[in-house]
Amino acid sequence: MSSLTRFGISMDSRLLERFDAYIGEHGYANRSEAVRDLVRDRLVQKSWEEDDAETVGTITLIYDHHQRELTEKLTAQQHDSHHAILSAMHVHLDHHNCLEVLAVRGRASEIRHISDRLLSIKGVKHGKLVMTATGEGL
Repeated sequence: MSSLTRFGISMDSRLLERFDAYIGEHGYANRSEAVRDLVRDRLVQKSWEEDDAETVGTITLIYDHHQRELTEKLTAQQHDSHHAILSAMHVHLDHHNCLEVLAVRGRASEIRHISDRLLSIKGVKHGKLVMTATGEGL
């Protein structure tokens, strides 16, 4: 870890009260930890905007496995993207609905493209892409 640098922040007292409440609700040890976390989060979000940025994340899908040919289409798409899909978890939620979570890694633009292809398949009820950084440089 690099050396720590201290700096001051001026803030409206009402905003600081809200920030302190946020800190308490989320269990931060102190304001510094909370500020560091917020800064890291914003820097990670900015990196997703760069198409070539190395990114990791999850693609979560909810679907009815009784939908005609849906599981075959999902599997085919995943095989087409095998180089970026690190792992898959499949959960049977009830008689009809399944949850699938894919761990992915690759360029941000590629991960968004894979997610878009999977989420747009007819029969997928809901899904979400969550991207984050590899941890390098944070």
